[in-house]
Amino acid sequence: MKTSDFYFDLPEELIAQDPLEDRSSSRLMVLDKNTGEITHRIFHDITEYLKPGDCLVINDTKVIPARLIGEKEDTGAKVEILLLKRKENDVWETLVKPGKKCRPGARVTFGGGELKAEIKEVLPDGNRLVQFEYEGIFEEVLDRLGQMPLPPYITHKLKDKNRYQTVYAKYEGSAAAPTAGLHFTKELLSQIESMGVEIARVTLHVGLGTFRPVKVENVLEHHMHSEFYQVTPEAADKINAAKKAGGRIISVGTTSTRTLESVAKEDGTIVPGSGNTEIFIYPGYRFRAIDGLITNFHLPESTLLMLVSALAGKDHIMAAYAEAVKERYRFFSFGDAMFIQ
Repeated sequence: MKTSDFYFDLPEELIAQDPLEDRSSSRLMVLDKNTGEITHRIFHDITEYLKPGDCLVINDTKVIPARLIGEKEDTGAKVEILLLKRKENDVWETLVKPGKKCRPGARVTFGGGELKAEIKEVLPDGNRLVQFEYEGIFEEVLDRLGQMPLPPYITHKLKDKNRYQTVYAKYEGSAAAPTAGLHFTKELLSQIESMGVEIARVTLHVGLGTFRPVKVENVLEHHMHSEFYQVTPEAADKINAAKKAGGRIISVGTTSTRTLESVAKEDGTIVPGSGNTEIFIYPGYRFRAIDGLITNFHLPESTLLMLVSALAGKDHIMAAYAEAVKERYRFFSFGDAMFIQ
């Protein structure tokens, strides 16, 4: 299986730069994973495709304003630090630009000295361990000084931080949003629950590895990034009860999918727990937990495109993507949605 098998030509103007005013008015492509049949709808029509007894699984991670712009103490040069993962209280694994000028011992200040950072160590992959100094509560300082870490393909400035956050975001820790969830409003979720559809919450803190391109031609040689997940006993019980009663498990986003498939036993039973997952799902994978998936349109040659191809079949997905380009769907984080059923 070659990475180039997952290439498609995407006109740059189809990359959505801004979120729609109404979250649930994005377009929705419904794809039948067995036949490849495509239907064009609007996202709030998702209620017509859900049935009582189904279980919708959402990822309640919250994006932190992880992008910090500061200056080196000695030279005043501009430095950007992107928080990836908290290692211990005030020590974070980060991405630093420009990295070459930030060797261990280098110090950076933000917000006129309200926040300071010292580079402690350069990791093998080029990421850096950084220790922060501040007064008060780190999250509050970060909220004042940090910016939302938008993906590299979004060049517009985000007017409202909350638009890169799901309406059900709860647990802080992501460097990127679980973007399939951005289409839901609180009203739409209430409507779905009132239909007799269970909603189960899991947590997976999305890392920037989500956007990392696959650099090897042989798909099997690609090494997946690691992300922290948590599945509570309550969530596992809801999902298992729905499955046992014959309902479908429909995950919202590739992050919820990777979480469930990481904790599912052979028979599909979900085991509660927490840990780190490096699960890589590509065609040939046998899904144990999920029956359907709500997702956005993904980058060419990406691991996310490989995941949806595993669920619906590569030929069906590539045909659906060709149709999406032809019909001028909006792509990526702020783009339109697909429901694979």
